[in-house]
Amino acid sequence: MSDFAPRRVAVVDGLRTPFCRAGAEYAELSNLDLLSAVLGALGKRHDLRRDGIDEVWAGAVNSHAKDWNLAREAVLSAGLAPDTPAVTLTQACATSLQAAGVLAAKIATGEIDSGIAAGSDTASDLPIVFDRRFAQRLIRTQRARSLRERLAQWRGFRLRELLPVAPSPAEPRTGLSMGQHTERMAREWGITRAEQDAFAADSHRKALAARAAGWFDAELVPCAGVVSDRLPRAGSDAEQLARLRPAFAPDGTLTAGNASALTDGAAAVLLCEARTAARRGLPVLAHWVAQQSAAVDFVAGEGLLLAPALAVGRLLKRLGLGFADFDVIELHEAFAAQVLCTLAAWRSADWCRARLGLEAALGEPDPARLNACGSSLALGHPFAATGARVLLSAARRLAAGGGRRALLAVCTAGGMGVAVVLERPHAG
Repeated sequence: MSDFAPRRVAVVDGLRTPFCRAGAEYAELSNLDLLSAVLGALGKRHDLRRDGIDEVWAGAVNSHAKDWNLAREAVLSAGLAPDTPAVTLTQACATSLQAAGVLAAKIATGEIDSGIAAGSDTASDLPIVFDRRFAQRLIRTQRARSLRERLAQWRGFRLRELLPVAPSPAEPRTGLSMGQHTERMAREWGITRAEQDAFAADSHRKALAARAAGWFDAELVPCAGVVSDRLPRAGSDAEQLARLRPAFAPDGTLTAGNASALTDGAAAVLLCEARTAARRGLPVLAHWVAQQSAAVDFVAGEGLLLAPALAVGRLLKRLGLGFADFDVIELHEAFAAQVLCTLAAWRSADWCRARLGLEAALGEPDPARLNACGSSLALGHPFAATGARVLLSAARRLAAGGGRRALLAVCTAGGMGVAVVLERPHAG
């Protein structure tokens, strides 16, 4: 058996729907509708219906039971070749980025030549279920063999069993929401309300400037009559954000203004083996270099959303790189406090020594290179779609800006994080 040499993976292109606030323009659309829209548009842009695609990996966080086969159904609805295998997965907010990582590994090892990583989420179509007692009564009734047995299943029935149960935002292990966990992180790392509001205002400012310059046009596919992101707000300056009330604790620092909003949308990214991309005449935005996943013991008290700090630290250590080696840095903004805590951890020699085994602090990215076109605080956060959006944003900025490398990271529920390094095609 010959020595194995991994093949180079190209990030070819991507598309996303405009992101909209939950309950607004996409209120009547499902995850399947949104995901099919981006897959269909990406397939049409690069003639993937003719040339084919080897696999599609996609998922949603807020998913109905009927969507157990979401990725495959979206492939068929989008008009891609019906013999295209598809896998439905979820890793909370990193769903589509993890999907890209799986496809990159398959391409690098020669199992496939191409793939699409995607995600879709709508907070307008939440999976509402009934109380477990009522659900069990329905199951037992269906299995009953006689009218007498069916009626027996309803003894002791109470009307309160009919109350719907919405998805809970709380972590199952702690009973605390992501916002409550982030409040704890902000206190631990000394992140002030003023710092959070300033960071959020800057995200809106950068997103508005990028939108005005037409930066997002190339990655947006119109959907339901919407042609641009609806969440960036011109009035979101620090002074106005300071007037908002705390959202997760009476004396807290997190508000609706410095946290990402409930959002509907979908995004997809096309990856391909580099020589295959050249042969098919496909553009290449960047090459995939490496990925790193991490998790923290948030039940024992470590910050729920601090895992990207670990993932990035371990990835840079493995590659022998530092923040100065990156021209583009994209960090998902679930909350302003979460990003600021991550930056604080990298500046802390004690934390880097204890958690990364380093002799000194990692330091801090150049603020001018961080989320230069805004991120989730301004653009919105349709959970499973965010990883693909961040990946696409990093690749496009790298290709347009002439830099050498890009670093991106996404935090997730459950105390996990995923980090990725990209490089320009001509980089050695």
